[in-house]
Amino acid sequence: MKNYQTKLAQEDPKDRKLDAPSVTEYMTTDLITFKPDTEIRDVIHSLLRNRISGAPVLNDNGEVVGLIDDKDCLNVLVSSAYYNQPVDRDTVSRYMSNVMRSVSVHDTIVDVANTFVQGPYKRFLVLDDNEKLVGQISRRDILRAIKELNSSTW
Repeated sequence: MKNYQTKLAQEDPKDRKLDAPSVTEYMTTDLITFKPDTEIRDVIHSLLRNRISGAPVLNDNGEVVGLIDDKDCLNVLVSSAYYNQPVDRDTVSRYMSNVMRSVSVHDTIVDVANTFVQGPYKRFLVLDDNEKLVGQISRRDILRAIKELNSSTW
């Protein structure tokens, strides 16, 4: 009599999932934020002083209502030149973008890297299950993750 043993089927490589770290391990949590009524000149000073390129805009309830970045702020000069008016008292609400992309605290850095590759975004807001802002992750944060994950081979 032959002895038959069950053999596990080989796993298809495309079905394998990388055990990647969570986005929460690499996101920035100490965020600079602005309110819609913040003067745009204060935003520009803050972006320069803190060497950042953008920040979330939150309402009085702490909900994300927009994003202001260095490109949005370039419109200050354009508006000033085009309309020949001083814009130093203009507020964030005039320049901010309400087109934002967010990721979940449950996403991995691989999920986020793939989303970066698929689109033009440089940063994503990280939201919890209640849609509250808990952090931000940038392309640079993903690069740091790659370096740390590959530190034994680099």
